[in-house]
Amino acid sequence: MKFDAQSLSPKENYKLLIGSIIPRPIAFVTTKGADGTINAAPFSFFTVASSHPPQLLIAVQKTDQGEKDTAKNILLNQEYVIHIVSEEIVEAVNETAAPLAYGESELERTNLTLIDSDLIDVPAVAEAKIRFELKLTQHVELEAADLLIGEVVRYHVADELVDSFRIDADGLGAIARLAGNDYAKIGDIFTIARPTK
Repeated sequence: MKFDAQSLSPKENYKLLIGSIIPRPIAFVTTKGADGTINAAPFSFFTVASSHPPQLLIAVQKTDQGEKDTAKNILLNQEYVIHIVSEEIVEAVNETAAPLAYGESELERTNLTLIDSDLIDVPAVAEAKIRFELKLTQHVELEAADLLIGEVVRYHVADELVDSFRIDADGLGAIARLAGNDYAKIGDIFTIARPTK
C-alpha cells in the first residue's frame, strides 16, 4: 500500500509512524514546575543526538491545549533528568502517562522514590538503573512538537551494569515502546562485524 502523507490526518500519520519505527527507547523525564511541583512523564520520541558533547534529544508532542508540562518546565528551568525505563519500573512509569492538570505530580500515582540530583535542581527517580542529568542546549519548535536537545552533565549508572564504560544490556532490562498499549523487551542479541574497508 502507498499513502500520501499530506492527505492523511495527524492521527493516521501518527499510527503509521509509531507502528513502523519500532522498537523505540523510552525517556522517563522528570522536570520541576514553576510552583516546585515535580512532573514525570514518559516519551518514546527519544534518541542520542551527539556523543561529543553528549546530548540527548526528545520530541514532546503538543496537545490541543499547547505545550505539555514537560516542555513548559524544561523551557522554564533549562534542566531535567532522563531515566531509562527498565522492566522493574515500567508499570509505575506507565502510571505517570495520566493526563493530569498542571501542578499535579504524576509521581503521586506511583511508589517511585525521588532523590536529589548532583548538578541540577531537578530531582531524579532512585529506582532507575540509568539516569542522565541534563541542561537544555537547543529548542526547536515544530508545528506539533517541541524538539528538546540537552547536554548530559552527569551520568548515574548502577554499579553492576557498567564495566570499562560498556553497559550490560541484559542487566539493564530496558523496555521499548511499540504502538498502542504494546511494549517490548530486548530479545535475542546477535553480532555482525562492521566492514573495515
